[in-house]
Amino acid sequence: MDRTGLADFLRRRRAALQPEEVGLGHGRRRRTAGLRREEVAALAAMSTDFYTRIEQRRGAVPSEQTVGALARALRLNQDERDHLFQLSGHTPPPRAVRTDHVTPSLLRLLDHLDDAPAQVVSDLGVVLRQNALAEALLGVQTTYTGLRRSIIYRWFMDDPEERGRFPEEDHAIHSRSYVATLRAAHGRMSHDPEADELVDALLAESPEFAALWNRHEVAVRGDERKRIVHPSVGLLTLDCQILTAENLTERLVVFTATPGSEDAERLTLLAVIGTQDLAEPPAAR
Repeated sequence: MDRTGLADFLRRRRAALQPEEVGLGHGRRRRTAGLRREEVAALAAMSTDFYTRIEQRRGAVPSEQTVGALARALRLNQDERDHLFQLSGHTPPPRAVRTDHVTPSLLRLLDHLDDAPAQVVSDLGVVLRQNALAEALLGVQTTYTGLRRSIIYRWFMDDPEERGRFPEEDHAIHSRSYVATLRAAHGRMSHDPEADELVDALLAESPEFAALWNRHEVAVRGDERKRIVHPSVGLLTLDCQILTAENLTERLVVFTATPGSEDAERLTLLAVIGTQDLAEPPAAR
């Protein structure tokens, strides 16, 4: 525990927070900027005396629950919260909290992307939300249930629709990338029943997955180029940008084409075609 650092950080964050930001009125005249100690203590559901002793570098080491309450009371972001835990001598809680509810900041970005295919995908390959152009490019991927919600599961179960979206000569690259990404997600949290269930099922059902899993390759997928076979507009080569939220289990995937290229023209055509009932994808050339 860094008592001096902890006291200084709490004082500075308290001074930087205005009463209206936490739903408090200004009340009687304030001699200093920010919140009073008793206000922070009340917001964190602890005694003013206990909080004061922390700021004065004395008293007992605050528990993890107490530190978490202070982080919420002071409206700390993820980086500040982690710093507060470290100053208090505790390991910060994991940032990865898997949920079907998309992080609001990613959702706002997705809602503003009308001219590029984009979708929010979990670290287990579950597509949580797509825009219309992503549905036109990759099909509607948000209606699956059970393990089949995961792109990774469908891929290694040799789902013809999933594999047919990519040229056959690229399949080995995608397989290695999926496994390395799942390795990273599986190792992020010590107790992760969702990741355990997916990995156990794939190990039992897919020899290809089991062989790649045994190579113990770990990587978080970053920006890359992808070749995608579409049944109406043909083969597109697209840049794939990946934006990660503070919640590390979510990422926004955006597909773009080089301006003026044939791929850009095909993407424009796809926006016109939309999500019609389409034939089987043609073989890539």
